[in-house]
Amino acid sequence: MTKFDVAIVGAGIVGLAHALAAARRGKSVVVLDRDAQANGASIRNFGFVTVSGQEAGDCWQMARRARDVWAEVAAAAGIPVLQRGMVMTARRPEAEAVIDAFLATEMGAQCRRLTLPEAADLVPALRQDRLSGVLYSPHELRVESRQALPRLATWLSDVHGVTFRWSTSVTSINAPHLETSRGQVMAESVIVCPGDDFVSLYQERIGAYRPLRCKLQMLRVAPASPVAFRTPVMSDLGLARYKGYADLPEASALKTRLDSEQGAHRDNGIHLIVVQSADGSLVVGDSHHYAPTPDPFAPVDVRDLILDEMDQVLDLPGRTIQEHWVGTYASADGRWRFTDAPDDATRIVVVTAGCGASTAFAIGEETIASLYGQDFKA
Repeated sequence: MTKFDVAIVGAGIVGLAHALAAARRGKSVVVLDRDAQANGASIRNFGFVTVSGQEAGDCWQMARRARDVWAEVAAAAGIPVLQRGMVMTARRPEAEAVIDAFLATEMGAQCRRLTLPEAADLVPALRQDRLSGVLYSPHELRVESRQALPRLATWLSDVHGVTFRWSTSVTSINAPHLETSRGQVMAESVIVCPGDDFVSLYQERIGAYRPLRCKLQMLRVAPASPVAFRTPVMSDLGLARYKGYADLPEASALKTRLDSEQGAHRDNGIHLIVVQSADGSLVVGDSHHYAPTPDPFAPVDVRDLILDEMDQVLDLPGRTIQEHWVGTYASADGRWRFTDAPDDATRIVVVTAGCGASTAFAIGEETIASLYGQDFKA
């Protein structure tokens, strides 16, 4: 039986981030996943590594560090960075007030307002006649999740010697012993990254955080004519939802107006993100609905609300829908993540918000540093 320094349960972005952090410290690592490949939230998202708009405090700080690691890893692993930066559009004076308030905070450093022609140079499809202002952030980068995760796993295996055991479920853990569907594994330290699986391992400990699952809807839209998006695009609804903006006092007036004018969007947790893939198609979303076990269905009316917000911001005549899918991720009130320690050798790590791709690399470094008695600062 092979013994490893670190065993990681779960091969989503949080698990892979921990594998990288451990391997960079010279640890032998095994990653175990019940599926044959990553198939959850980590490949169903935008691949939009977002800094501006993340919640003030450690979430924003973790996102800054994780973005830097993403830039390093993407170059080393041959993962294309398809877009950089972000434009946040405003259609209402209340939205512009939130932008101005954000720019006055520490988190607004290096961000700036754009004129409408400057914004249209980045995203020619913007409806300039409907916009009153635009925030630009230089901090973001965007990868294609469904391609980036497999490439990241391959690179971790080929370059860092990480062992992957796919189609292997872990049934119990008593470090250094892990019982799996393919026999026993031994590891000095164990990190469980279960995503939104709250019952397979450590059900009582995870349940203490009262997590729910968030269901979201996303689409792939094809413009009728070629159009280039140099940056991702967001809108007023994002200013009222992303906590780095929405927690500002100035956001209260925007939320009130949106509740009045776009109540259905708000009730369905909709905000707008549009990113572009290498083939020119656009990944568009998303909505948010919460339950212990969300249903698997994707109502057309919710999809149409997402498209309505896109059409308010972008002029894409003749656009068609290529794909439409549902994703889920972990959520919990009052926190964006938790790390739990069942014993000195074991950690449970869950991101309880939609920012796993934006923060995981920093969380991985923090966890590994903690397990081996070292300091960490994002």
